Formats: sequence, C-alpha cells, structure tokens
Amino acid sequence: MSKVYVFTDYGGPETQQLIDRPIPEPGPGELAIEVRAAGVNPADWKMREGRLGRAWSLPAPMGREAAGVVIAVGGGTEGFAVGDEVLGLVAPGQGGLAEHTLLSASTTVAKPEEIAFIDAATIPVAAATAYDATHQIELEPGQTLLLLGAGGGVGLMAAQIGRVHEFTVLGVADVAKRELIESTGAAFIGSGSGVADRVREVASSVDLIVDLVGGDALRAVADLVADPGRIISAADPDAAVELGGRGLARTTEAMGKITEVIQYGLVDPHADTQYDLNDAGQAIAAVETGHAGGKVVVVPEG
Repeated sequence: MSKVYVFTDYGGPETQQLIDRPIPEPGPGELAIEVRAAGVNPADWKMREGRLGRAWSLPAPMGREAAGVVIAVGGGTEGFAVGDEVLGLVAPGQGGLAEHTLLSASTTVAKPEEIAFIDAATIPVAAATAYDATHQIELEPGQTLLLLGAGGGVGLMAAQIGRVHEFTVLGVADVAKRELIESTGAAFIGSGSGVADRVREVASSVDLIVDLVGGDALRAVADLVADPGRIISAADPDAAVELGGRGLARTTEAMGKITEVIQYGLVDPHADTQYDLNDAGQAIAAVETGHAGGKVVVVPEG
C-alpha cells in the first residue's frame, strides 16, 4: 500500500486527509515514481474548493507536480527506464502529495544530478510558469518588469529570471517578504492601498506587468503600463483581458528550459518551506493563506 493526500469532498480543509491506496500502475504514456518531493501550489486548494470545476472523482488526490525515481514504465512509453530520476506533472487523476504517483511522460523530464529533489519538485508548475510569464512578451535589458505577488514560488523565480535578462524588476508583495524579494535583486514595493504611487516613486515607466494575484490588486496597477497589451496574468486572465491584456500562455518547452537554467545555478527555486507528508495539510494551508515565502514542498520521507 501507499499513502496519498486527498480531499474527500469539495469545500474547506476539513475535507482533506491522508489515505492508503495500492501503488498505482502506469498505463501507456505514464511513469510510476517513488515520490521524493512534491510542490504545493494555489491550484491545489482552488481545486479542493471547486473553483477549477468539479470533474474530479472523489476522493481526489492533491498535488500537481513531483520529483522522484521511476519504478515502472507504462507500455509504449519511450525515453525513460526504471531507476531514472525525473520531475514532471502528475497524470490525470493522480496526485503528487503521495509516497508513489504517476507522471505523464509527455510532461516529464530527466532530473539533472546537480538539482536536489526538493528543488526539482518546484519546476513543473511554479518554475515553468515563471519562465513562460517572463518570455511571453520579450523585454530588452534595462526595461521594467512589474511583478504582482513577487514573494511566492512563481514570483521569486520570475524575479530572478528578470535579473538574468538584466531587466529592472519591481516586486510587489507584503512587507514581510521584503528581504526575500530584495535578495533576488528586485526592488521591493509594498502591496496594498497606494501601491501605484509607490511604483511611480521608483520607476518612470513600466514595460510589462506579470500578475500572480489578480482582482483588485491587478486593477490598481494596470494604468502603470503604457500598452495594456503588456499585462499578463497567471492568476486572473479574465481581469487581464478586461484591462486589455491577456492570460498566461503555457508552452511545452518551458519545463526543460528552466530546468537547464536551474541546473547551471543561475536561479534558485527557493524551496525554503518543507513539510512531511503527514503534515501536508499544513503545507496547503501555508500556500492558501499566502504566508509562506518562496516555494512550499512536501517530502514523503520527512
């Protein structure tokens, strides 16, 4: 048997629990892995609340990204073998917050030995999202990137990518995350009332807004960018379109490209908050409340 963290009904955290199940067997195009680390993302609690639809069979496993060691390969699946260290997105109906899970081979890449499992688990969702968000509209060195929600796993990665490309990065977040954001080389901007004025105090213009918060937080700064088509939202595509921008466009190559960037030490995933699988509920709560700085990771072996 193998443990997996699930929600048993749509609603609040009281529906979450750790259960036992047989070790899943991979079908065509799938890999079974022993999970060494799994990332936690806002999509996990949004899925539980039904905000992403209610199409999942209950109990529904939680966690969208994982890193581990291949223990079985599904029929017709090429390019992977038992014993390979990998990172990827979980297969439909599976969950990364588990001792064992299934990955979709099409969204899985080899884990370089230079990257620890804990860091690798942050790549498939958070790091790949940051890569796409900072490459959907190309900026020139010296141009200004405004990041809303810069203190989370995606935001910190996006800030570092901006530094690598020599952008001027302005990171908007709660004051508790100031030191973390400034460690990336970004200029910190406190969130909340008056945020647009605080941005104007440090930047005469904004060339791109990458939004990881949405709603009123995005609307408060939308006028700072001269071209509203340069608003990209990973959190609230509807609001971005309403303002003249667009939602984040995901690409198939982002995972492999950002893995290489991390492999060569150009950016740090900031997997600074780690929980044992038995404490997965606390991990999800840390992401849901927004109090965690950087990326939250669950490690089955503790």
